[in-house]
Amino acid sequence: MTTCTEQQSQLSEEILARISSDLSMITDREFQVEGMQCELAEERAAGKDKIHISFKLGFRHESGEVQHGCVLMPLADAISLACFLMMMPDDGVKQKRAVTDLDESLKDALIEVSNFVGGATDAALREAIGMGIKVRSEGCQGVRPDVRPAFIYDEGQELLVTRAKARIHEFEEFEMVAMIPPLGEPQ
Repeated sequence: MTTCTEQQSQLSEEILARISSDLSMITDREFQVEGMQCELAEERAAGKDKIHISFKLGFRHESGEVQHGCVLMPLADAISLACFLMMMPDDGVKQKRAVTDLDESLKDALIEVSNFVGGATDAALREAIGMGIKVRSEGCQGVRPDVRPAFIYDEGQELLVTRAKARIHEFEEFEMVAMIPPLGEPQ
């Protein structure tokens, strides 16, 4: 891995900040993201030690080309966002965080969270760079511990991998990882 340029690092930070800001507003709970570190990698990053959710993203260029990436977070924290989105009380969210077999309502709420992640990424990108790229959610997927998330990607291509410390509401801090294709420099 090599260090990102200042512009790439700034873009990654703006994307994660916008995701946390939008989800914080929508769920009416604090969602902090800090300590972001951006690197250029030639492989997808794996979530460590526990099941994660990959919020998959499609980056469509004006030319029609589509590149792919994702935002990765532990399942328990993704469940927290989904539950808060469903306006579940804090005690109910605490109980749901341990769930690994998701019911339909929780799956639907995770898809909505994924849509918000895609929308926030799109908004951050529009504000940061003057390029014609539209970002859309491509759904979400569970990822086993220490396994790289699945999205269309040829190993060896560069990815901006940004790791951040995140915290939702009063829950434990966790690592959030964004993997996005290099998209150009901000203007």
